[in-house]
Amino acid sequence: MFESLSEKIQAVFKKLRNQGKITEESLQEALREVRRALLEADVNLGVVKEFITRIKEKALGQDVLESLTPGQQVVKIVHEELINLLGGTREPLATGSPAVILMVGLQGSGKTTTSAKLALHLKKQGHSPLLVAADIYRPAAIKQLQVLGKQIGVPVFALEDEKPLEIVRQALEQGGHDTLIVDTAGRLHIDEALMGELHGLKETFKPQEILLVVDAMTGQDAVKMSEAFNQTLGLSGVILTKMDGDTRGGAAMSVRKVTGCPIKFVAAGEKLDALEPFHPDRIATRILGMGDVLTLIEKAQESMDLKSAKELEKKFKNNQFTLEDFIQQLRQIKKIGSMEQILGMLPIPGLSGALKDEDFAKGEQHLKRIEAIINSMTVQERRAPQVIDNSRKSRIARGSGTQVQDVNKLLKQFEQMKKMMKQFSGMEKTLGKKIPKLPRGGFGFPM
Repeated sequence: MFESLSEKIQAVFKKLRNQGKITEESLQEALREVRRALLEADVNLGVVKEFITRIKEKALGQDVLESLTPGQQVVKIVHEELINLLGGTREPLATGSPAVILMVGLQGSGKTTTSAKLALHLKKQGHSPLLVAADIYRPAAIKQLQVLGKQIGVPVFALEDEKPLEIVRQALEQGGHDTLIVDTAGRLHIDEALMGELHGLKETFKPQEILLVVDAMTGQDAVKMSEAFNQTLGLSGVILTKMDGDTRGGAAMSVRKVTGCPIKFVAAGEKLDALEPFHPDRIATRILGMGDVLTLIEKAQESMDLKSAKELEKKFKNNQFTLEDFIQQLRQIKKIGSMEQILGMLPIPGLSGALKDEDFAKGEQHLKRIEAIINSMTVQERRAPQVIDNSRKSRIARGSGTQVQDVNKLLKQFEQMKKMMKQFSGMEKTLGKKIPKLPRGGFGFPM
């Protein structure tokens, strides 16, 4: 998300930090570049003007200009204003008994898939959601929701030849669920029939949430549509989809300011677990290249099994870590996200700009090669790599589509990693205190 905008803004502040003292002229030039970057990202013009004005008023104060670190002071101001622009604080979903969530939007915005993603997110949080198929007009909409529900293990309530009002009414009578996610009908454009049906559902069932699903790739059209839906229905929030696509981020930075509706989630990927709660402060730090460690930790905790992590730590200490354990770690890391997504959350300024798409592609290919090599081994070879002789190496290389030298390199690096972990364990015994623990799930895979 926001890669292009982030790179440009980081470049502006890198110049400021390198200047030492900042003059009013250099600050004005920097703000002009920030303004240009925001407009190129398709942020609403009125929003950009107000944003730059607020920064200018704070940054031109003498306390900033005379500071020993004026560049850092300006970055701090921009960070604060970005958080305000994006909504200030995270706004969680409302609760009820049960809570009714109306999912609304136009056709093609990803509404049905997003309904399933939200159901999976709530299920992981310990809720018992029920998906309600209330889109009776689009061909195969009900079947699509049923297929998605089966994939994530969430029940879907559907009725043939019934109106949406009756479908939702009977869904509420089911019991055993604390959240109803209602996938309503969309249209190719906003019309009276669509709004009339949605307004009827709102008035009848008084939903705790009315969430508009918007395609972020439509830019300012997404903001205009949010305005139109909000004026008619009174939205409680927005979910932006396709944030991983060729989007410039303008919709995310304009929706809250223009409509007053908070962004509650963003979907950045096609997988059903690719839905993130929207935290304005974390997004602001990502844009400024400060990383997003909290989101990375949350993703790791969702993907990593605590019991397995403790067993892994014990194996490290006893020097019993095997290639079988290692392949499991690789698979758990892949659950968190792609290499690009993980590195983008690390607090390393300029990292996203320094690495190109081909760099990430090479890294992903390397991990796939490692996985292919280990998958081509027998169980005995994974647990006791010392039994792998030259003939076995040739067989493993053929089976994984690699070269013998690739197998040799992996085995050598794996042994080096084991020695390093043994040294850490020895240091603990010598010093009589614990070395800081590895993060859950571990790191240290050979590259």
